[in-house]
Amino acid sequence: MQSVKFLDWGLIDYKQAWDDQEKLFDGIVQTKISNRALPSTEQKITSNYLIFCEHPHVYTLGKSGDEQNLLVNESELKEKQATYYKINRGGDITYHGPGQLVGYPILDLDNFFTDIHKYLRFLEEMVILTLAEYGIEAGRSAGETGVWLDAGNPLKARKICAMGVRASRWVTMHGFAFNLNTDLNYFKNIIPCGIADKAVTSLNLELGRKVDETEVKIIMKNHFSQLFQCNVI
Repeated sequence: MQSVKFLDWGLIDYKQAWDDQEKLFDGIVQTKISNRALPSTEQKITSNYLIFCEHPHVYTLGKSGDEQNLLVNESELKEKQATYYKINRGGDITYHGPGQLVGYPILDLDNFFTDIHKYLRFLEEMVILTLAEYGIEAGRSAGETGVWLDAGNPLKARKICAMGVRASRWVTMHGFAFNLNTDLNYFKNIIPCGIADKAVTSLNLELGRKVDETEVKIIMKNHFSQLFQCNVI
């Protein structure tokens, strides 16, 4: 059974977290490249990480995103004490901020399975199973990555968890953003994920009470461990 190192970075600046992710990601990639020149008996085992964190107000735009989906200018960003980055993940624009659980699995999928679609479905399932423990039925929306409530009803559909990843040589980075006690007003400054006709929500809003974020992290780690059949240490 594979081991995955769990790191809780707490509240961390987005750029710092991005840089730290890149270092871990590059380290795994370089190990894999070095292993190619070695006999199997001398190859190094690659590491896997599951990182949880939270960011100050920030908007990030993925490689395939449209900058027009950011609805505020630079001075308005400053007024809202928010930053903005164009980054190297898939997907369009999203928001990160206090009260949101951001997860960055940095995995060598050669240690698990080499299928990006399966990987994304596992991340979605982790959130779906977590929501079920709070009595909330969630699911997927056809053609739209992430976790949704009432996905089959255009008038009620709302996203509770956004996802966007990067993968190279079967090594992953970036990940998911799960709205727990998030201030959803910040989503009004963007067209979230480029989807104009559907709302966003949070666990706090759905339950009508503040959520214990530590409790959610424990539940999420357990489901991650079960789905990926690994030891989270």
